[in-house]
Amino acid sequence: MLVAFTISPMGNDNPDGSVHDAVAAAVKVVRDSGLPNETNSMFTTIEGSWDECMRVVHDSCAAVEKVAPRVSLVLKADIRPGHTGELTGKVERLDAALEKLDESK
Repeated sequence: MLVAFTISPMGNDNPDGSVHDAVAAAVKVVRDSGLPNETNSMFTTIEGSWDECMRVVHDSCAAVEKVAPRVSLVLKADIRPGHTGELTGKVERLDAALEKLDESK
């Protein structure tokens, strides 16, 4: 399965409202998990079994809880049993479809 999630602390003391230190703590959990992962400006996506992914999400939230009194979590999952390598595979198929569109012009 693929899980895209974002975790944000609520109620921090940073005067400019920045949350990058707390987010870094969560992303460290993700990267240390060993699961395939990708982080962009809005979400982190991981790939693994249901239990593996939920453990990483849980532990990432716990890391943010250490620096904030409240945590916001947004999660989206693509549950497709029997498929692996979809973190990159979905993008590769999309790129191939775009190439076909470009060739047909």
